[in-house]
Amino acid sequence: MLDFILPALIAGIGIAVLAGPLGSFVVWRKMAYFGDTLSHASLLGIALGFLFNINLNLALVICCLALAVILVSLQKQKYVATDTLLGILAHSALSLGLVAVSFLDHVRIDLMAYLFGDLLAVTTTDLLWIYGGGAVVMGLLVFLWRPLLSMTINEELAQVEGVNVDLMRLMLMLMVGMVIAVAMKFVGALIITSLLIIPAATARRFSHSPEFMAGLASAIGSVAVMLGLAMSWHYDTPAGPSVVVAAAAMFMLSQFKRADG
Repeated sequence: MLDFILPALIAGIGIAVLAGPLGSFVVWRKMAYFGDTLSHASLLGIALGFLFNINLNLALVICCLALAVILVSLQKQKYVATDTLLGILAHSALSLGLVAVSFLDHVRIDLMAYLFGDLLAVTTTDLLWIYGGGAVVMGLLVFLWRPLLSMTINEELAQVEGVNVDLMRLMLMLMVGMVIAVAMKFVGALIITSLLIIPAATARRFSHSPEFMAGLASAIGSVAVMLGLAMSWHYDTPAGPSVVVAAAAMFMLSQFKRADG
């Protein structure tokens, strides 16, 4: 049992720790739809990886980062509202991915595994991708924490203070894209955004500072991973969705706690 569960547990906790602080920014900046857009685009990365015979993790990272850059570039034009732009990119990328998959006659793809994740199929190489990519993102996040926080509170004031708002916005989107890329294969394209949003939304109820909220969101995400894997083991439920169900249950309990206190 330990040999089977341990890699999934290590991978899940690594993703949860990373998703906590980034998910806090997603909640603060109301970027949930952006996360959905990148997660839908990740299926295109999987298809292109198979099509051009390159490492799937690398294909996912390249696709998500490229879409983040495209989005920031189009946002600067200000011809189309951001929510409209996100809708166009999300469904276009998902459709392109499904079309690309149809050309893969020589490859059998389990779309359900990529849509809903396969946390229990984690390998040592996957762990290296998660913790390697996670270390890069966490290092950037620590380094850019103050300007990112300043931009989130008030973009105009941040500009006056000398913060390059456009660069910070791009860096934040690239970091979110990186996390979605390394986590999508294990949690699933349709539900990866929930691991960014739900723990952060739960932590917000009990937080007195941005740093505390980021840390608490990571802790809540880690507990959700442990509970979800336990549910998956005992009741033979899919691991990724079980983790999200556990996180959602903790969120609902936090609402009752708030009402009592």
